[in-house]
Amino acid sequence: MSFGPFQLDGTALPRYTNRMSTAAQPAYDLTATYAENFERGPRFVSTPEPPKVSLKWLLGQPVGSRFGIAAGLLLNSKWVRAYAERGFDILTYKTVRSRKRECYPPPNWVFVEADEGEGPVYVTDQISGNPADASSAVCFGMPSMPPEFWREDVAHCKEHLSGRKMLVVSVVASPEPGWSQAQFADDFSQCAAWAVEAGADVIEANFSCPNVCSAEGQVYLDPALSGEVARTIRGAIGEVPLLLKVAAFPDTGCMRDFLGAVNGAASGVALVNGIARPVLHRDGRPAFGDDFVKAGVLGRIIHRPSVEYVREARAMVNERNLELSIFAVGGASQAEDMADFYEAGADAVMMGSAPMYLPNLACEIKASHPEW
Repeated sequence: MSFGPFQLDGTALPRYTNRMSTAAQPAYDLTATYAENFERGPRFVSTPEPPKVSLKWLLGQPVGSRFGIAAGLLLNSKWVRAYAERGFDILTYKTVRSRKRECYPPPNWVFVEADEGEGPVYVTDQISGNPADASSAVCFGMPSMPPEFWREDVAHCKEHLSGRKMLVVSVVASPEPGWSQAQFADDFSQCAAWAVEAGADVIEANFSCPNVCSAEGQVYLDPALSGEVARTIRGAIGEVPLLLKVAAFPDTGCMRDFLGAVNGAASGVALVNGIARPVLHRDGRPAFGDDFVKAGVLGRIIHRPSVEYVREARAMVNERNLELSIFAVGGASQAEDMADFYEAGADAVMMGSAPMYLPNLACEIKASHPEW
């Protein structure tokens, strides 16, 4: 496929002729604003016919496969339905709030050079010839349309999905200065309740965001708060499955405390929600501006550490007999990556950035691994 003619920092990206030939351009237009992408929907050349696969079960619900798309790419019902038609069965509606929140100014999504260090990553226009090896960084700030819009849109989305599709709605609180923990938890639970009323099969509470400086971006690092919020959401949504999305834990003890605190309220955890690193141009300028030197890094660059986080979480769940499913996220862009996660103990695998430039991935995976 061709990524051209859009540019990053004034330089045209290369044109591809390999696996990307299945689509003429990335589904999300990096040169357009978030609002423009939201309104237009994804760009595809064609919609392939997904292979037939046997029924699977996940979180007590029937699904066509145990893999899908994480919160981020599916901006609204246009995006959810378009990717459902391309064979993705677990579809996460991008994070919504109890009030409208604007997106950060562009750029919001850039490609970066992949390395395995912990220092800065650098914006690049020399993308690997194999798109499955691409790495990127994002900085959106968890924007949201007002509830009166997204509640209707989620309902519209659910009406047009088949019985084998799982609609996950990601929610987050929008704390005000001076809020108590109870108010914070109530805001989470209000969004979750609205999403369930609109038709969500699963709620995902976003307890982490590497690009948000306020309290909602770091909930998972406070086990007591995490447990309180999870229990409050559970009280609001009844038996509907509840996932908690988390980022990288600073140490083993922090992960252990978190899993213990949310067990019994949450149905599972989704990890890893990107890894925060400084994202710079080669001249040292922050790619997303001075306010957001660090941002969430996605793709190939985080796959190996994400697999190890999943393996560690699975070991803790098994050792302590916790009732938590594990949804793996992090650099899954080909069958080998998904096999890594399943071997590490994941119950499901969610893709973040790869479906943007590999929109036929679900069809490819189903054809080669119908058991997934």
